[in-house]
Formats: sequence, C-alpha cells, structure tokens
Amino acid sequence: MLIMSELIHVNTVQNQPMKKTYYLFNPGRLSRQDNTLKFEPVNEIGQNQKPRFLPVEHVDELYAFGALDANSALYNFLGKQQIPVHFFDYYENYTGSFMPREALLSGKLLMTQARHHDNLPKRLELARLILEGAVHNMIKNLKYYNRRGKDLQPIIETIEQYQKNFQSVKAIDELMGLEGNIRKAYYEAFELIINDFSLSGRSMRPPLNEVNALISFGNMMCYSQCLRAIHQTQLNPVIPFLHAPGERRYSLSLDIAEIFKPILVDRVIFKVLNKKMLLTGDFENSLNRTMLKEKGKKTFVQAFETRLTETIQHRTLNRSISYKHLIKLECYKLVKHILEIEPYKPLKIWW
Repeated sequence: MLIMSELIHVNTVQNQPMKKTYYLFNPGRLSRQDNTLKFEPVNEIGQNQKPRFLPVEHVDELYAFGALDANSALYNFLGKQQIPVHFFDYYENYTGSFMPREALLSGKLLMTQARHHDNLPKRLELARLILEGAVHNMIKNLKYYNRRGKDLQPIIETIEQYQKNFQSVKAIDELMGLEGNIRKAYYEAFELIINDFSLSGRSMRPPLNEVNALISFGNMMCYSQCLRAIHQTQLNPVIPFLHAPGERRYSLSLDIAEIFKPILVDRVIFKVLNKKMLLTGDFENSLNRTMLKEKGKKTFVQAFETRLTETIQHRTLNRSISYKHLIKLECYKLVKHILEIEPYKPLKIWW
C-alpha cells in the first residue's frame, strides 16, 4: 500500500504547487510515465496491484520501506526534479538515500567548512553550541512532564550538572562522553513519562523492546529530514563538528539531528504511546529484535508527519514556521557561522 501524506509541505515560494512526502510501504515498481511517477505495488503473495500515479510537481520526497524496483531512467528523472528517495530495510534500518546532484554548490563554503572542522578551537566551540541546543530541548521535554506530576526534577538536576562541564572540556571526545552521560539520564526519564511500556535501557542494532524500536525508527526519520535540509543549502553533509566524520555516512546530519530529536522524535513517541495510538499488538518480536508491524509503522509515520508540519510563531522572523522548515533554517545558521557572518545560536525551544 502506498501512503500519501495529506499534510502540506511548507512552500515559501508563491505560485508554486504545494508538495508532499510520499511513503511507499509495499514492494513494487516505480517508473516514469510522461511527467508522472507510476507506482505498481505488489501484495504479500506477489500479485500486482492497481497502479498509483503521482504528479511529479506535487512530490517533495519519497520514503521506500519496501523493495523498490526502478531503473536509471527513473533516477535521472528524479534527479532533474530534485526529488530524493530515502531507503529503509526490512528491519527499519536507514540504509541510504538517493540525493539529486547538488544544485547549490559553493567551493568557498566547502573549503571553509573543512578548515572549521580541522581547527580544534573552532570545531569545539561549534560542537558545544550544538550540544547545548540538544540538551536544552531535552530538559524542556522533562520540565513539561515534570509540571504534570512525573517527578523528574532529580533527573533534570543531574543533566544540568553535566551541562555545567561543557565549557571546561578540551576535546571532542570529552564532550561526547558528557553527551553519553546526559543521554543515559534522559532515557531514564522515559520510564516515568511513558505509560504501559518500558525502555529498560537503550538498546540499538537491534532494538530489544517497543520503546527502543520507536527511538531507533524515529531517529532515522529525523536523520533523513536533516540530510534533506542540508542538501537544500551549500553545506557538505560529510563534514561534521560534534560527531566524528565516518566512511559512508552523512555525519553532519547526525549533528543537526541532535537538536531536533527531542522535539520531533521523543515528543511523537510520548504521544503515540501515552494516547494509545500504538499498542503492544502493533509490534513484532522475533530473533531478539523488536520492530513495528506495517500498521504501527504507518501510525508512527503519520504522527511524525503531523509534527513536521505543525507551526510555531518564529520570534525573529515574526511569522509562522513549520518544524520541517526550522531544520532548514538551522542549516542556514550554520552557514552564516562558518562564513563568520553571524555567530551560531542553536534552536532552543521556548514554547
């Protein structure tokens, strides 16, 4: 089944068609038919289903959760239309993205970004700022639930104590060590915030229970959104500041995702579990692994899309901005910082 997001993608350019994100859950063939995308899904027993047609001018990006059969002509077409495709395997692991050729290239920014990474004081300053934004947003979540009787004040104080050490660290590894301690304390709060389910410690690759499965899946969704936003600027996604650069991964996406995971992923997890939008029957446990069934996956994706398209009144721009657009604005703030136009101030939620 093809899930069509009816949530409008924020488009700041007038007189252009509104674009949407499309999620392909079933395996099938995706091809070009004139200026339309044709998706022919296949059911569980291998039978072809009725094709669906997507006007290309309405497509912002595609998420492929099932096996996708496509040829180079299709990807050439998607590239020209600036439409990325994000791929996930059977176990909900993000496996990569097809990203169109960069339309926004800047040799000057690339060289400056690389020098910024190689300059330890500059990199450490920016890494601290990114982590400060992430921790502020974590604490904001905890304070929200603390006001609702969840008794999270001891955990908040523990995190704030770790945060006080940010300015004294002399190396990125030390900063990441503090981040690990903060994450451990933060995830302990999930036991008090979430009803009926238990985190029982963070487990990854594979996630061992329902809450861990949602964290892993949601984090990968956030990661792909950050990659998309980076691609829409002149930043290079493989040159990070907080995380270490790695082979075959877009480490800058991990940096930016740190700021947005508490806002986009964790809040959605609390919502879908505490409002019983997801129940035990929406998960599958097998081979020491827990993962979402198709129905549960669709429920989470819909809640995540709803969150992305929610808007807040931006204090500086003085207009309504969607959460999805906030990610792009964060990238532009990094560009200005790297080019020494304006010091970077991470997004710290105030609402």
